Amino acid sequence: MSTHGLDGRSPGELSEAFGLSSNLLAHHLKVLEDAGLVTRARSEADRRRSYVRLVPDVLAGLHPVPATLAAARVVFVCTRNSARSQLAAALWQRRSRLPAASAGTHPAERVHPRALATARRHRLRLDPQATAHIRDLVRTDDLVVAVCDNAYEHLTRRPPLHWSVPDPVAVDTEEAFERTFTDLAGRVDRLATALTDDPAPTKGTP
Repeated sequence: MSTHGLDGRSPGELSEAFGLSSNLLAHHLKVLEDAGLVTRARSEADRRRSYVRLVPDVLAGLHPVPATLAAARVVFVCTRNSARSQLAAALWQRRSRLPAASAGTHPAERVHPRALATARRHRLRLDPQATAHIRDLVRTDDLVVAVCDNAYEHLTRRPPLHWSVPDPVAVDTEEAFERTFTDLAGRVDRLATALTDDPAPTKGTP
């Protein structure tokens, strides 16, 4: 499992992936937390669940990320498809030659006004009415990236990547949307360096 696959995973998922007991995993996570390599945050969907987040500024200096992921297209998914997934797809289209799209598990009718304003400030283009449901959009050769906890936990088949990005709509301030934009921009940059356009190894479906 690459570092991208570790980010946004619950301790239970990590325990299963690595075949570690919960006690041993807890020990290793504490070591990583004490070293400043990972943090943990509560899920916005199920507050009993927590997700491990890599600290990118620390990891970036360790070694370059190999190109171990592949897809024909990247699809960013959040609940309403009105903010995080829209901004992530727009950032991707500026960063990579691979096509990108966005969708929601319960899409809104329109893109959130603050998401539109944030995109304009950063010279990105969003279509105010271009929201979509994941079932109508995702193909078998897409790499699906859940950019919120609700979408990740809602999907019956968990997408290969989960970015636990806090919902700026819940705060509904310009500053919250800027924090989300900065978080997504860094994540998009890191993923773009690790993704190839050969769709065979990686598939993501709802």
